[in-house]
Amino acid sequence: MNNTAQAIDVHAHYGTYQRADAPALFNGWVSADAATVVDRACRADIRLTIVSPLSGLLPRGQADAVSANREASEIVRNFPELRQWVIVHPHQAETFVQAEELLSAPQCVGIKIHPEEHQYKIHEYGDRLFKLAADFNAVVLAHSGDPLSLPGDLTPFINEYSGVRLILAHLGNGGGAAGDPTLQVRAIQDCRHDNVFVDTSSARSILPGLVEWAVAEIGSERVLFGTDTPLYSTAMQRMRIDSADITDNQKSDILYRNAERLLALDSSD
Repeated sequence: MNNTAQAIDVHAHYGTYQRADAPALFNGWVSADAATVVDRACRADIRLTIVSPLSGLLPRGQADAVSANREASEIVRNFPELRQWVIVHPHQAETFVQAEELLSAPQCVGIKIHPEEHQYKIHEYGDRLFKLAADFNAVVLAHSGDPLSLPGDLTPFINEYSGVRLILAHLGNGGGAAGDPTLQVRAIQDCRHDNVFVDTSSARSILPGLVEWAVAEIGSERVLFGTDTPLYSTAMQRMRIDSADITDNQKSDILYRNAERLLALDSSD
């Protein structure tokens, strides 16, 4: 497939990366404002990018998700190429109120949860989070693959709330270089309902064979394109799908069809 299909990036960010244990130079490399994120997406032929602000996730255990959601709702209005995930943080009650307000706005496509950066155990708060999603028929994008957010730990909640649709972030992420790259796919296979998906927003997605294996195991209808920009190169993540050893029809599923269907996006958005 040549680089002509207008993709939808379901997993992106903007803002300043704040990791105390990382060199300042590294933090700068993986930071970008919204205008830069949009410019990189346009150059990779991505028509729509769905973001959550890094300030709502970092620093780890200290992020102010309330202020970040408020800021994102203003920024996204100024960029027709962007949509928003509203971040819900169980330790910050106001984010639940914000979710109720923002989910009715056209620029907001669903809920983002991140147990790892927000430092909570999903088994303690999953019921509350998924009930919120169920009440508003919201799609949930969940960080997955690390100790506080293992895909299998989300399975009981998505089985109970069968009307909620869940995207497991970071295909292949298994807690580090030596981790299990099959966690997201195996969790999807273990779920009772057809309401769980995975996005490609991981460094591991560039491994030869991983995307192809996932499509063979769960079908292209369950895989969505994500970049995790600005942490990773937008163009690199796009090229990985364009050059994958799968059919053009399967590439189209991943690049935009599944996102249009799952997030109720019109092809003109």
